[in-house]
Amino acid sequence: MKILVLQDWLRSGGTERQSVLLTRSFRAAGHETELITFRPGGRLAESAADLRPRSLQPFDFRWDWFAPGLMRAVREAQPNILLAMGRMANCHLRRAAKALPRGAKAVATFRTGKSLPYLFRRSLHAADAVVANSQEAAANLAQLYAVPAAKVTAIYNGLVFPETPAAATRPDTKIFLCVAMFRREKNQAGLIRLMGGLAGTSGWELWLAGDGPCRPECERLAARLGLGERVKFLGFQRDPTALYAAADAAVHASTSEALSNFLIEAQAHGLPAIACQAQGVGECFIPDETGWIVPPGDPAAFAAAARRVLELTGAERAALRRRASAFARERFDPARQTQAYLDLFARLA
Repeated sequence: MKILVLQDWLRSGGTERQSVLLTRSFRAAGHETELITFRPGGRLAESAADLRPRSLQPFDFRWDWFAPGLMRAVREAQPNILLAMGRMANCHLRRAAKALPRGAKAVATFRTGKSLPYLFRRSLHAADAVVANSQEAAANLAQLYAVPAAKVTAIYNGLVFPETPAAATRPDTKIFLCVAMFRREKNQAGLIRLMGGLAGTSGWELWLAGDGPCRPECERLAARLGLGERVKFLGFQRDPTALYAAADAAVHASTSEALSNFLIEAQAHGLPAIACQAQGVGECFIPDETGWIVPPGDPAAFAAAARRVLELTGAERAALRRRASAFARERFDPARQTQAYLDLFARLA
């Protein structure tokens, strides 16, 4: 089978990491697979160098939507399956599908909690199948966008970073970790305010890994709230494995999700999760067992969950770690994800 994976740009987000993971996995399974991006470069370009992704823009115009020569590239590739991953890639899918050879199929993906542009919505209906990365997202495709349920398949994201042994940490300091791009919908500012509810509690730090346009604002907010010594800004992490191993809990206040890659990776490393309610969040861990869902913007509920983490005994922490890790390894196994996609492609063909 020949598969063409379409992605806007290899920035550092979860969808981009999944595009790289799937391309590599499809190839390992014996399928000729090409990764095409609209923009060249990006934070993940170096880690994807072995895949030799092809860029449509001759140099970076800094426009995610600009896909010169897309139709020609699809005609030249002659794929059996065209898989659109990025937001703009899905917007272009309906047009790109017209260049597919007879019998080839176009597969859209729904991996966001944000409202969809008009062209994206048209692609959802024109595609031969749509993959959502959580059960809740799959249900919302029918409710919000009238996509027939028979066309939709829910396939969870695969784990990108394997579990590693816990690192030695300071016993008197608990680390709350969030790994995400600093974009408005990721809501690190709200997370800082929620963690501020623990200001009177000693022995904790908040580590924020990632970069993006909202980072300076968050740094100023932490200083203004008197949390400058507790909130650490760690910048972009090509591989955050060491942070997962050093942390004690994962915290997340995103207002827009389909399935949080950060939370599933944190679970795989045995971290209990505290997350504000958003689409797909409850499928990233076992609610009230390996993590807690709190109402958005509820500092009292968030602080109560955080204190539960701070008060865990060593035995409780070890048991939770084992349960979380086992859950994530089973539900988000990359091999299982890859096979689910290939099974879908085989049915379409």
